[in-house]
Amino acid sequence: MPNLTVDQVEAIARKAHAHQTDKAGRPYAEHLQAVADGVRDRGGTGEQIAAAWLHDAVEDGVLSREWLAAAELPRRVKDLVDAMTKRPGEDAESYAGRILATPGARLVKEADLAHNADPDRLALLDEPTRTRLSAKYATMRRLLGLTAG
Repeated sequence: MPNLTVDQVEAIARKAHAHQTDKAGRPYAEHLQAVADGVRDRGGTGEQIAAAWLHDAVEDGVLSREWLAAAELPRRVKDLVDAMTKRPGEDAESYAGRILATPGARLVKEADLAHNADPDRLALLDEPTRTRLSAKYATMRRLLGLTAG
């Protein structure tokens, strides 16, 4: 069987996340689109763009690890999605370490963090949530070497 195209992966991700909203109540597919666009804008490959569409699917439980293992996707896409999937109870250092150890995953996570930390998006949240998430995103940026200091 041939591998799924990026358009097919996008359709699968949109369908899988169709009933999900983000913390501000927006359709979750808007976040996936923004991350995929961010990967594209950063010069990412088709494999990285496909992984961007699927980056939260296993973690959010909308697609299973078994689905990912069996999917007609290149090993590299599967590895990127696996790297981006935070494990239950996993600390930020271990998560960042796996991302850094997986070629191409840092760029996908960079696009994810850029959208998550977008000031317009954060402004829609209550202050305690905004403060907590801003600190979480800043920590991950630091662990991934995405900060200027």
